[in-house]
Amino acid sequence: MKINSLFYEEFKDDILKCTLCPHQCILYPGKTGICRVRQNIKGEMYSLNYGDVTSMALDPMEKKPLFHFHPGKKILSLGTWGCNLKCPFCQNYEIAHMKPEYQKKIYPSAIPSLMENYGVQGVAYTYSEPIVWYEFVLDSSRQVKYANPDNYNVLVTNGLINKKPLRLMLQYIDAMNIDLKVFDDKSYMKILKGRLDPIKNTIKIAYEEGIHIEVTTLVVPKINDNLDELEEEFSWLASISKDIPLHLSRYFPAYKYNEPPTDINFLEETYELAKKYLNFVYIGNILSSTYENTYCPDCGALLISRKGYDIKIENLNENGECKNCGRKICIV
Repeated sequence: MKINSLFYEEFKDDILKCTLCPHQCILYPGKTGICRVRQNIKGEMYSLNYGDVTSMALDPMEKKPLFHFHPGKKILSLGTWGCNLKCPFCQNYEIAHMKPEYQKKIYPSAIPSLMENYGVQGVAYTYSEPIVWYEFVLDSSRQVKYANPDNYNVLVTNGLINKKPLRLMLQYIDAMNIDLKVFDDKSYMKILKGRLDPIKNTIKIAYEEGIHIEVTTLVVPKINDNLDELEEEFSWLASISKDIPLHLSRYFPAYKYNEPPTDINFLEETYELAKKYLNFVYIGNILSSTYENTYCPDCGALLISRKGYDIKIENLNENGECKNCGRKICIV
């Protein structure tokens, strides 16, 4: 299904420049950008993945991961194909960097009915990169809100998007989990084929717009397992808000990267360092549930216990306050 794209401009004759993300790809007729899903067809830009759903599931909110947004609820998760980064350790490379044979065609107008059938109030655009699914996500998120203003839209994203399209999309987005993959611009360019500053801008703008945000850093050996660099990241996040939840995730070999899984002892050391700056830090992709519980930063009371996807609200009242000391907790 092809549909005219948003955010591009004429470069020269029938040559176009895509302005959706910082790559600003120059597209000759017939060519696609880095993402492989935006194509110049006879001097007009088209989205090639509009309505293409390669993955659909009913997921726990915590799988996104979002620990402070409707904890314990289920959410309809949709994914397509394509991505505007080239991470060698990509966990979803089959859909991010290839075009799967299986695709289900879904129109945005059908999403509210799907949500109703599944008995959920939210939809997450996830699995591959929703930024390069821009037109569909924008149309779908509008339909979700038109159906019921209390419905919610979630982006699980690498954050590599220009400011203008980001601000338009955020009008309909309620929560985001943003990947902050490394905290070094040279590494972003050399290894991931992206840039650091646009991701930092996305985090700041989303926070300023009142979007609930959580950040994930996949700790990858020989890529970003540098405590000095990680400490810079934690300090920078804390300069925006100490209450931004941070998920430190354990890497496992995938795609083109075959280093051994992240050392758990190093993850625990990283966790303790992050806790010096941020109030809510979690470790994912390990068997222990200790590092997935939510505790009150002031009194230490257990607020939310998590054992896998068994979620229990323990000492959190309906106003989002710690029952023990009354501290307001960043829970939506």
